[in-house]
Amino acid sequence: MRLTETSGWRALADHVKQLRQKHLRSLFADDPSRFEHLSCRHGNLLVDYSKQRLTGETMQLLRQLAQTADIAGWARRMRSGEAINHTEQRAVRHVDLRAGDAAPPEVRNVLTRMQAFCERVHSGQWRGYSGERITDILNIGIGGSDLGPHMAVQALAARQHPDIRVHFVSNLDGADLANMLQHLSPRSTLFVIASKTFTTLETITNARTARDWLLAACGDPSMVARHFVAASTNLKATGEFGIAPENVFEFQDWVGGRFSLWSAIGLPIALAVGFANFKELLAGARDMDEHFFSAPAESNLPLTLALLALWNTNFLKAHSHGVFPYSHSLGLLPAHLQQLEMESNGKHVDRQGLPVDIATAPILWGTAGTNGQHSFFQLLHQGSELVASDFIALARSDFPLPGHHSNLLANCLAQSSALAFGQTQKEARQAGIPESLLPYRTFPGNQPSTTIVLPELSPFTLGQLVALYEHKVFCLGVLWNLNSFDQWGVELGKQLASRLAPCLRGEAASDTLDSSTRGLIDHLRQFRT
Repeated sequence: MRLTETSGWRALADHVKQLRQKHLRSLFADDPSRFEHLSCRHGNLLVDYSKQRLTGETMQLLRQLAQTADIAGWARRMRSGEAINHTEQRAVRHVDLRAGDAAPPEVRNVLTRMQAFCERVHSGQWRGYSGERITDILNIGIGGSDLGPHMAVQALAARQHPDIRVHFVSNLDGADLANMLQHLSPRSTLFVIASKTFTTLETITNARTARDWLLAACGDPSMVARHFVAASTNLKATGEFGIAPENVFEFQDWVGGRFSLWSAIGLPIALAVGFANFKELLAGARDMDEHFFSAPAESNLPLTLALLALWNTNFLKAHSHGVFPYSHSLGLLPAHLQQLEMESNGKHVDRQGLPVDIATAPILWGTAGTNGQHSFFQLLHQGSELVASDFIALARSDFPLPGHHSNLLANCLAQSSALAFGQTQKEARQAGIPESLLPYRTFPGNQPSTTIVLPELSPFTLGQLVALYEHKVFCLGVLWNLNSFDQWGVELGKQLASRLAPCLRGEAASDTLDSSTRGLIDHLRQFRT
């Protein structure tokens, strides 16, 4: 039986009729203590969802639905190593990557090798072809091999190793790599090639160009081994590229790309902030894992976020979700979460291969505050769409310049409050707004949001935060009956691109293509030749 056919789903469908027209103003007036019982904590991490358009009864009904869907049972199956990624016959064991002493031997072995490698680079023992110390690391990857590590390195900038700069290139567009290489020296640059298969088109194209750049400077192919390392499982391909086997850091096929920053894919993080801080990142994620697996539903943070997303998506019909970290250091978090959530649950076919009968993943987007206030927040305040939001705030700044952080936090709290409560015509009139401008100076409010507060941005709390969202995605996959761990939609475009590239080069005929694609190719070739 589908979840939508259960009595719990029907109860929520009836319940939403009572709440759909209810404004957050009246919900707070009816219950002045909403914050106390519509927020939950784990350690020093706070999730306040009192500005969501729901009541305690709503949460009770949602938790009953989670019990019907057997989220706890699915969590046990994931943790035990069952192949819950059924379309690829793979286990889903990214939690094992941060399990500490309980991690599998192959995971602990790679971490030990990563630590030794980082120490060689940081100490100056590892040097380039001319004998100079390594000063710059360039990670070449794409998708999960770029977004997660890039996000984490920027987030932990306050802990950046003083003698190492870490950079990222992912785009197949030559502008990405060319602009980066202009500012680097081949004598002191180390490349990390991050690709599980070592065949990803974007990554390998960029890696070969980077190798050519190095060889143009040093003229010795044997020096590739001193300037290139890899996070990969394809030892044959990395060896053919020129990377020494001992400098290939493996990870397992049960590590999905968007869940891989905890693995060897996280090598640039460890190089950027030191291996001790990388271990703290893993420890924070492990702490959230244990919370998720053991906490009751009433205080379970990942489950709570998932149930809020289900309520907003399927019952309030909010098909867009904004993530707004009021932290410049977390500016890349929305991009990482876009892949995590939309690649995982952007599916229209369930685990039985049948079309889903409800909306699944909302479109996720966002940027760092306060920048967003001066671009798209106008739509949130006075647009015609319902948009659910997550606000993320740090109690203490990672870069504490005088006069900055209090104003930043004030803006964060003000935006979530304004979105919730708006401003009526009466309030605008009392504020002295002219009658002719009242229609333009009223704000409907009633936009739902959750505020997540971290005590500070440290490796540990960053690990907690990312793992929080990972487990949220897992819970939603169970509720929507999806396989959250395959991504077949990504493959179709790659297959088509491999067919079209020879046509653009004039090496293959294009007469079997649709008229639009054929016309575009003919037009582009005029300029390319």
